[in-house]
Amino acid sequence: MALEPVLPGTDDSNPELDDFTRRFWWTLPLSLVVLVLAMAGHRLAWINADFRTWAELVLSTPVVLWAGWPFLVRCVQSLRSGNLNMWTLIGIGVTAAYGYSVVAALMPDVFPMSFHEHGRVSVYFEAAAIIVSLTLLGQLLELRARSKTSAAIKSLLGLAPRTARRLDADGTESDVPLAEVRTGDRLRVRPGEKVPVDGEVLEGRSGIDESMLTGEPLPVTKSAGDKVIGATLNTSGALVIRATRIGADTVLAQIVQMVAQAQRSRAPMQRMADQVSFWFVLAVLLTAVATLLIWGLFGPEPSWVYAVLNSVAVLIIACPCALGLATPMSIMVATGKAASVGILFRDAEAIETLRQVDTLIVDKTGTLTVGRPGFDRVVAVEGFADTDILRLAASLDQGSEHPLAAAIVAQARGQSLSLSAVSDFQSDTGIGVRGQVEGRALALGNTTLMASLGVDSSTLQAAAEERRALGASVMFLAVDGRLAGFISVADPIKDTTERALQELRAAGLRIIMATGDGTTTAIAMGEMLGIGEVFGEVRPEDKLALVSKLKAQGRRVAMAGDGINDAPALAAADVGIAMGTGTDVAMSSAQLTLVKGDLRGIARARALSQATVANMKQNLGFALLYNALGVPLAAGALYPQFGLLLSPMVAALAMSLSSVSVVGNALRLRRVRLSELDP
Repeated sequence: MALEPVLPGTDDSNPELDDFTRRFWWTLPLSLVVLVLAMAGHRLAWINADFRTWAELVLSTPVVLWAGWPFLVRCVQSLRSGNLNMWTLIGIGVTAAYGYSVVAALMPDVFPMSFHEHGRVSVYFEAAAIIVSLTLLGQLLELRARSKTSAAIKSLLGLAPRTARRLDADGTESDVPLAEVRTGDRLRVRPGEKVPVDGEVLEGRSGIDESMLTGEPLPVTKSAGDKVIGATLNTSGALVIRATRIGADTVLAQIVQMVAQAQRSRAPMQRMADQVSFWFVLAVLLTAVATLLIWGLFGPEPSWVYAVLNSVAVLIIACPCALGLATPMSIMVATGKAASVGILFRDAEAIETLRQVDTLIVDKTGTLTVGRPGFDRVVAVEGFADTDILRLAASLDQGSEHPLAAAIVAQARGQSLSLSAVSDFQSDTGIGVRGQVEGRALALGNTTLMASLGVDSSTLQAAAEERRALGASVMFLAVDGRLAGFISVADPIKDTTERALQELRAAGLRIIMATGDGTTTAIAMGEMLGIGEVFGEVRPEDKLALVSKLKAQGRRVAMAGDGINDAPALAAADVGIAMGTGTDVAMSSAQLTLVKGDLRGIARARALSQATVANMKQNLGFALLYNALGVPLAAGALYPQFGLLLSPMVAALAMSLSSVSVVGNALRLRRVRLSELDP
């Protein structure tokens, strides 16, 4: 295979994919014409036998010698290194079929009459050409799937801004490329801009949206002395920061490195497949050589013609069409079946591995929960109605762009409450908002805002703390300097989460929750959902370490998440599961995506994994049984007693029938029921 960079860049080009695509599409028409001539040419009276043979030779030659050249090179390399694999058999099989056919076309008189059919010696140019075209198609599919593994890294690299606004010593400001920023530089970050590098706030106060790294939906208030992370979004106020980490030392760069390293570490199934291929290929080659020598030295005259034909028959009948189709056909059908129920597998390894998973780590925000703030409840003091508090708060929040404000306004409109106009609106960054509504002075915000206005909120602090313990954000409402109540906004649990967790526990999975939320909130959420193992305040590297620790204990681990902060753990897990409602980076890092973000899809995917692996084993059984019976027949095992030989033509037919049986069995997966919800 072509070499790949350790850390992909933002360039989307793939020379190997481009090369194989060109070879495939330029030669596919030639292969199809050769196939038609071979299968139906004798029925066309206006085409004589000699013309068919020479036409097939001319048309198949560029397919084999140009389009198939990379495979022939790999075959030679495998023979030189002694690492026999499927390329060895494909190369030898194609060369044998093509070489035999060239000899038959150029010197037909050396073949006995028993090998003539439809007025000519049987040739197998179509077998060589079609094998090359099918192999190219398989390589195109594999290369495109492999290229997706770098999509996560490219998305991450694209998050960082390209320039930074630097404050010079003389007080001037200038935009400079990010590569020119040095540790200690003072940088200005205006509202709506991304933080260019990791740093420390020197001046200003603002809300920073860190959801692209933490997965948490609410902005975090930053002021002098607080740390900020590169590529996060400054939502409101202006900041001046001092660069503390640049280039490869930033949090974003470290996450990129972790994703790249985890993606390179996955290939356990391939090693086993190579070992099986080695012994299979070796056995076939030894059988073909033995057939050649035995027939050549001890067979009836013309002994060496029989020897060549029978050894070619062995190679053709053992050419790995059925073995090559056994796994891909099951995977193709299973992938289509999964897609129809909102499950997207990225590669075959995920389908094979998912059935063995015994531990599932789940993120909270966006995975167990909806992932965006939603109205929780209103708590009013005596003298105020719940609807009055909601209506007044929503009227005031009409002038705010904050996610919490949007949730309150949406709830009020959902209850068809009539909102009033707001005047003298003022936003106090990080603590709340103030304004005039219906001639009354309103203030909506946290305890700090209430204290600054001299409003006593102590009577509701106990109730507010209960809501905070469950992960809700609490905003107190003061009317004309008097506490009216509070509104809590929370990230609600998905309707399907509890049912999904029940199904997963029933399947025998160990469930662990790991979230960047506070430990108190995480534990409360775990108790609500019956999750006993809970980890709170975890960073991206902590999630990765948890996955690695469990794998070191011999557990087969799946990780489900939706944020960029989950990407390293998703890539490192035996199976990474991303929510389709999450970030592109999470989906690119995962091997499995649940389009609807419904965790019940994991149970379905696991059932499909079990059915698919069973189907692949059946297909491999068909292919191996076919080879176990076909190779001895092709070698002439029945000749001493029955005088029967399996010509290369019959071998090619048997090879096709074995492929048909594999395809037919794989198609049965379309009717597999994955849950009681399936029709």
